[in-house]
Amino acid sequence: METLTLELSATALVVIDLQKGIARQPAEPYPAEEVTRNASLLADACRRNGIPVFLVHVITTPETMLRPDSDELFSSPAPLPPDWSEFMPEIGPFPSDIVITKRQWGAFYGTDLELHLRRRGIRTLILSGISTNFGVESTARFAYELGFQQIFAEDAMTSRSAEGHKVAVTLIFPRMGRVRTTAQILAALE
Repeated sequence: METLTLELSATALVVIDLQKGIARQPAEPYPAEEVTRNASLLADACRRNGIPVFLVHVITTPETMLRPDSDELFSSPAPLPPDWSEFMPEIGPFPSDIVITKRQWGAFYGTDLELHLRRRGIRTLILSGISTNFGVESTARFAYELGFQQIFAEDAMTSRSAEGHKVAVTLIFPRMGRVRTTAQILAALE
């Protein structure tokens, strides 16, 4: 595996759904606390280096919730707790962070994420968050099709199942970018 080098002025960190309502759910292969800690380390290093940090959270209401005919419901029929969409306190937001609100899995569709990235000259995204094979993968697929370079922080993301995480990081993400650990990415940032 090649050493990771980054053009810091053209790189951004995108953190997907590290919010209280999602982080409270069971997660595999890494607990949400570990993912939050690793994503926080990445965010702190990016902020120190002047790299933009994008914090993405999903806010749904009965009016905006997607309701596809599907074999398995993904959303809860019960009302969500009032703090459901608030970011985990360790992650921010900090004054320099850019907050993106989405209504579905991916962070690009229906948001101004691409506009923010393009205006800042960003060409490389470091991706982390919950859930690896839903929010992160959906965002990564859009980013790939939009021509962004991607680095996936494997231990700064997790899923509802270890199998779902493994499929994304071993079969999908290596075709769209580079899969690295938090420590490897931190080394490239310092």
